[in-house]
Order: sequence, then C-alpha cells, then structure tokens
Amino acid sequence: MTKEELNKRVYVFSVKVIRFLDKLPKKKLYWTVGDQLLRSATSIGANIIEAQAASSRKDFTNFYNHSLKSANETKYWLCLLRDAGNLEINTVEPLLQEAIELSKIIGASILTLKGKRNI
Repeated sequence: MTKEELNKRVYVFSVKVIRFLDKLPKKKLYWTVGDQLLRSATSIGANIIEAQAASSRKDFTNFYNHSLKSANETKYWLCLLRDAGNLEINTVEPLLQEAIELSKIIGASILTLKGKRNI
C-alpha cells in the first residue's frame, strides 16, 4: 500500500465514523462514547499526516506509534458501542473491521520502520 493510498483510506475511515456518529441516538451514552470515538478515529489519520512532516526517522516512527494507539482505542470504542448500545450490529461491524485492518497496516509499517520485518 502506498503512502497516498493509506492517507486516503484513513481519511475515508474518519468520514465514515463522522457519518456514523451523526446517526446515533441523541442520548448521553452515545454522546459520551461517541465523543471519544470521534477523537480517536480522526487521530489515526492526523498522526499519519503529521508523520510526513517529521524531522527524523524516530519522529516519523513516533507519529505512527501514536496512530496505532489511536486505532486500537478506536477498536475499543466501537466494540463498546456494539456490545453496550442498542445498535444494529451491521452499523458498527464494518467500521470495526476497517479499524482492525488499519491497525494491522500501521503495525506492520512500524515493524518495517524499526527493521524488525523484511518485505
């Protein structure tokens, strides 16, 4: 996957999360968890974009580490909404699957950056 493809994929993911959140019931539970989900999901792409302006390889890797943490946090909030909310599973599951895939892609990139994986 190229840098541009990853950038587009995380951007599209953020847009899908925003649209998903906009359709949630207007209850405190959804508002509170939704706010956390919004922050973590949009942070994935923001950190990848920030990595492009990194001043060193270490700085670049650090931004990817933050992106991975945000992706993992996003998975948590999506699972919480899926399991504790009264939502149809098919509304959450595609987002969760994309968050899982993004985590794997970012994690593999980090391993490559650290020289722990050969491609």
